[in-house]
Amino acid sequence: MVFPQKLSLHLTDRKNNNTLRLLPESNHLVDFSSNDYLGLAKCETVFNSSHQYLIENGYRYNGSTGSRLISGNHDLYSIIESKIANIHQVQSALVFNSGYVANLGLLSCIAKKDDVVLFDKLSHASIRDGLQLAQAKSIAFAHNDLQKLENKLIKYNKLRDNQEAEIYIVTESVFSMDGDSPDFISMTQLCDKYRARLIVDEAHGLGIYPNGLLQDLNLHHKVFARVMTFGKAMGCHGAAVLGSSKLIEYLVNFSRPFIYTTALSPHALATIMCSYSALTPLLHSQLFENIKAFKKQLRNLKLDDYFIDSDSAIQSCVIANKLELKSVSNKLKTHNFHVKPIMYPTVPKGQERLRICIHSFNSFDEINKLLLILRESL
Repeated sequence: MVFPQKLSLHLTDRKNNNTLRLLPESNHLVDFSSNDYLGLAKCETVFNSSHQYLIENGYRYNGSTGSRLISGNHDLYSIIESKIANIHQVQSALVFNSGYVANLGLLSCIAKKDDVVLFDKLSHASIRDGLQLAQAKSIAFAHNDLQKLENKLIKYNKLRDNQEAEIYIVTESVFSMDGDSPDFISMTQLCDKYRARLIVDEAHGLGIYPNGLLQDLNLHHKVFARVMTFGKAMGCHGAAVLGSSKLIEYLVNFSRPFIYTTALSPHALATIMCSYSALTPLLHSQLFENIKAFKKQLRNLKLDDYFIDSDSAIQSCVIANKLELKSVSNKLKTHNFHVKPIMYPTVPKGQERLRICIHSFNSFDEINKLLLILRESL
């Protein structure tokens, strides 16, 4: 059967623009690209303890057998959701199969007709896709610009037709491509002032900050919902929406991505539980020492101007020329460093970049060599 012509043209455009995506081959290069910030994805202790937990507690299942509302709600769910809620100091938690599905499931069902959602312009695709499925009006505000956000809050607060209409603000605690964070103290004050509800995706905050950035700032009690993703610093899979018991009850009843998805296996849940247990102050200390060393060397080598300002594990070197970007990435690869070029449409045109991820297991020597090669290449 002949492939549709209009779809072929889309692929041809990507090839001509030098932006065609290809699945990478497995490699054994020095990791400066993965979201495994604390090395837990390769942690043998987590691997062995999750397996041992399943054996000791009689969980001898490869799969969950169905959605949670049919046959997949095995009792490990109640154990892990209770643990997550306690750790993150909320009434309830609901596990989803991934961070993408959690954002889709949360946003698509809570934002109703007459509601307004104000979301950061650089929000992740899963947030945008969830809002596309929602009935509410959604409007982007300039990235981390609280004055622009307040202007929109003033406008839409005045346009509220009734007291039941809601305004939601959606953002991320650590942005996946820029590595920066909003001013949450001021943002929560805006929420109080304009009667808005805050939703925060903590995908890249959880683990970098032990229990997420909002808890680190002691502002978690001011948030309507948080999304905790386990596929980044936690090194495993799945996600959880955190919030009130009423919110979780609502999601169980109305979130289609939750209702119609086969539940996670007992093994996936056991790994989440053991990953939480593996989070230690030492890992966080090692990570932030490496971030400090990286930023110090940036200044020493006068590379600051190429980089977006960030204090997180995500450090982005903007190289707008696509051919130069790929050339630099390939040069790093020949020196045994894995750093991925990030192209449009993942980032805006003119903001193509090397996305460098710092990990607790990277050595100072590796960081110095990486930046020296980068300086030579630029």
